[in-house]
Amino acid sequence: MFPSDTTVDARGRSVAVLPVGSTEQHGPHLPLATDSVIAWTIASEIAATYPVRLLPPIQFSCSQEHADWPGTVSVSARTLISIVTDIAESLRRNGVTNVVLVNGHGGNYVLSNIVQESGGLAAQKMALFPGRDDWAFAREKAGIETSAYSDMHAGELETSILLHAHPDLIRPGYETSDHLAEDRRHMLTLGLAPYTSSGVIGRPSLASARKGELLLTGLAESFRHYLDLFGLGTA
Repeated sequence: MFPSDTTVDARGRSVAVLPVGSTEQHGPHLPLATDSVIAWTIASEIAATYPVRLLPPIQFSCSQEHADWPGTVSVSARTLISIVTDIAESLRRNGVTNVVLVNGHGGNYVLSNIVQESGGLAAQKMALFPGRDDWAFAREKAGIETSAYSDMHAGELETSILLHAHPDLIRPGYETSDHLAEDRRHMLTLGLAPYTSSGVIGRPSLASARKGELLLTGLAESFRHYLDLFGLGTA
């Protein structure tokens, strides 16, 4: 699924993209590695478009809200902070002065804090991608019908990306797996299980490979603004 090493020549590339995924349930039709695959796919699209260094994905992160389903594996926020900051420091010592965290899992809230704490450091800049506006642009470009709030997990967006980039990873049944849970106000306390028996919150029946392709195109287009942050704009 992921290459054992990156064949792109990393010399002279001052921006690294680090995919951060998860290992967690994604309903009956998507694999446990869905978020890692999506983060890797987005990062690969970026690396195919811009001169950046593509890193292998981090495949374990903060998935505690999915613990009621077998197969989910989590690490603490403290551990994820250590992994990401250690990688960033290793890159800095090798001359990579800019790191973009490509996040594929909505529960990785702590990544925002890592980037926040890096602000103002002269030795290395960090950014988090995709941001809310990046997703909104890509969703509109792709014609995603489900709202960002309703399309929370294993829904239209995630299923579309895999239908386009990795259709072999999708099991039958996504066409009949729709489930919405609009009131999830206590999810951080109770986990996801009280809001869905299948693990799905969204409408995967609306997914298509074409939407997945347009989502990736939109995200790649948005990424050029992040190069501007590092003084490396491509316009």
